[in-house]
Amino acid sequence: MTTNEQIELAMANTIEHTLEAALSAALTEDAPPLLAQAMRYAVFPGGARIRPRLSLAVACACGQDDPAVACAAASAIELMHCASLVHDDLPCFDDAATRRGKAAVHRAFSERLAVLAGDALIVLAFESLARGAASKPARLATLVGILARSVGMPLGICAGQAWESEPMVSLSRYQQAKTGALFAAATMAGAAAAGHRAEDWRMLGERLGEAYQVADDIRDVAGSEKELGKPIGQDVALGRPSAARELGIEGAIARLDYLITAALASIPPCPGANELRALIQQEADGLLPVGLQRRAA
Repeated sequence: MTTNEQIELAMANTIEHTLEAALSAALTEDAPPLLAQAMRYAVFPGGARIRPRLSLAVACACGQDDPAVACAAASAIELMHCASLVHDDLPCFDDAATRRGKAAVHRAFSERLAVLAGDALIVLAFESLARGAASKPARLATLVGILARSVGMPLGICAGQAWESEPMVSLSRYQQAKTGALFAAATMAGAAAAGHRAEDWRMLGERLGEAYQVADDIRDVAGSEKELGKPIGQDVALGRPSAARELGIEGAIARLDYLITAALASIPPCPGANELRALIQQEADGLLPVGLQRRAA
């Protein structure tokens, strides 16, 4: 096993353990059983966990001095992401039947419980962050602000969802809010958790977020439901902005390549910069469907 693989495995185990601890603290025997089941269903088993892994990787690159704070920040971001997926799949938005290879939460538990599960996960994100980062109150204040801004207005994921209801929107503004906000939160929170200046890491998160969304747009056109674990062709069906539609497949692949290069160049000076670049490049290499990876190369 290579060093990068060992790091990835350690981060994955840490993330799952921290998420389990956060849910266990909230889903006690006093909790409504069906809502508790819906929340756990929304979080486990997870997807790629790319946002919390990115957050932990940045914290490590910055030379973290309190791993518990970095873990709390990373898990809070993942809980927020899971909540956004539950809401995004609802009939009033995408009306998606599947997510992560299984029935969407509203299909498995009912629309009412899906709304409540998403809401409860948002609250749990802030609660678990406050509990896990209590040892560093000055950093906690910064982390709470980062998390809140990534969700709300004017540039958070709520704004990103709302842009889908507007008659006109620029692709870049839409993607920055819909996907880039939580990626920026991940990089900024990782730095803040390690005691570094969060703002210096915004650009990395925003570029990676846009890259991930461009790749998702491409997969929505050229991927398969089995590969993605969710319906494809949603952008066309719902009339959403899409890099693949606006730029074409070749243009979208070129945009993706540019964004990854720009992201790697934007990494601020830090003790683990080289290791972080290697991890990001490794992740980027797997973003496209297998059939398109050769074309990108």
